[in-house]
Amino acid sequence: MRHKEWKFRLQPKLLLGLVVMAVVLLLSLTVVVVTLYRSQMEELYGNIAFNEAEIAAQVIDGDSILRYYSTGQKDQYYEEIHNYLLLVKQKMGLNYFYVVVPEEDVMVYIWDSGTEGEGGVCDLLDTDEYYGGGYELMHNAFSVNPERNILVTQNAEYGYLASAYVPIMDSNGNPAALASVDISMEKINQNIFRFVAAAVSVSCLVLLVSVVAYYFYVRRMVIWPVEVLHSAATKLVKNEMDDLENFSIEIHSGDEFEELAEAFQYMTVELSEYIKNLTEVTAEKERIGAELDVAAHIQSSMLPCIFPAFPGRKEFQVYATMNPAKEVGGDFYDFFMVDDKHLAVVMADVSGKGVPAALFMVIGKTLIKDHTKPGLSLGQVFSDVNNLLCDSNSEDLFITAFEGVLDLETGRFCYVNAGHEIPYLCKKGESFEPYKVAPGFVLAGIENMQYQEGEFQLQTGDRIFLYTDGIPEATNAENEQYGSQRLQKALNDYRDFEPKQLLAQIKADIDQFVGAASQFDDITMLCLEYFGDALQ
Repeated sequence: MRHKEWKFRLQPKLLLGLVVMAVVLLLSLTVVVVTLYRSQMEELYGNIAFNEAEIAAQVIDGDSILRYYSTGQKDQYYEEIHNYLLLVKQKMGLNYFYVVVPEEDVMVYIWDSGTEGEGGVCDLLDTDEYYGGGYELMHNAFSVNPERNILVTQNAEYGYLASAYVPIMDSNGNPAALASVDISMEKINQNIFRFVAAAVSVSCLVLLVSVVAYYFYVRRMVIWPVEVLHSAATKLVKNEMDDLENFSIEIHSGDEFEELAEAFQYMTVELSEYIKNLTEVTAEKERIGAELDVAAHIQSSMLPCIFPAFPGRKEFQVYATMNPAKEVGGDFYDFFMVDDKHLAVVMADVSGKGVPAALFMVIGKTLIKDHTKPGLSLGQVFSDVNNLLCDSNSEDLFITAFEGVLDLETGRFCYVNAGHEIPYLCKKGESFEPYKVAPGFVLAGIENMQYQEGEFQLQTGDRIFLYTDGIPEATNAENEQYGSQRLQKALNDYRDFEPKQLLAQIKADIDQFVGAASQFDDITMLCLEYFGDALQ
């Protein structure tokens, strides 16, 4: 019973689809044909109107027009031109054939061809308002070098018209008036109506034939194979097939349905194998997830995370955070005592994400810390680290890094930059400003690179802010980046906060900007405040 109900539902759907497809095809074809026909016919009628206006402009004397326009007096030449215009209008089947002088608000008639007693015919110096887009086109045509001016209008008063305007020149080569022609295009609409009626009639006949063909052919070639496949799928869903490996579907239509039946049969065999392996795969995914959690924990534990970092040191205060975009990230920071009076700070970003970047991060962090020695130039430190990273870089990763060493007695801050973001420096009582440093080349990019050390002087109360590109490149739902300007503004809005609170406020500002948008880069930052001897 359910089998027949399903069959009854499918047939009307196919029939409806056939009807909808036919209607859409008819409408699309009709629109294309009508559009092309209307465009070509409008161009044809426009050319006829323009040609007649152009001939008239060459025949009519422009100096005579100026005389009629100034005096309002007719003569024999006036009557000859009037008869000429009337004759052309009648023979060419024009709706209106007239000569006017376009003024600012109205057009002034010189000739308006028409028979005696014909309604709407204007006499010499009669005026009329512009209609449609006639004002702009007429004034454009009333020039020494006019463009080809053809206007197509359709309204209740004048009907469907193609209008053309050609200037009539006086003996000095100046426009005296416009030869104007209006030709009816109502035949276009009539032809379109007849075409649409014929297309609908033919389409209905074709649709009727298609429905009959569907019933006697499609029903046999489509419905029956679908019924068989539906029955097999229903049994599969309801677990009525105990032996999936030996399952078979008997369809021998020699077409795609037979191929589908074979594919379905193959799928059931694969499904049986998949079910067997599903538990193992699930367990493996859980194991990998647990290992990633462990890796994230190990990575975070490698970064200094106990604050205050040096409770016994009163010369400075430092705080840092790292928020990975994935379970494990490629950003890292570090700070450590080089010796009793020198503090080193590091901010770095490994290219790529995930486990490979995290492993390369461990190597980079370890090498930088191990090679930072008292009295050794930071430029030499990065040169040595770069060569070692190049030797063990099978994944073609690289690191952008910034390292600085602060002399806690003098406030002298030496630094080296390997393609990293420039730091922000805040002098006591002033605002955070970007400190322009030479970017240098990234680590692990090219062997034997030479890095240059720079330095500046810190005073009591000065601060340094270091970060990775995950901050300015944080993106919201509108694909707008957080940017350096927002970062600087946030730094200055919260510059009176201690480093820990400052970083928390910056992260909150970034989160508010980003909203629910997914992030693809780690967000890492560090703030160092120098006290010098102020707290001794």
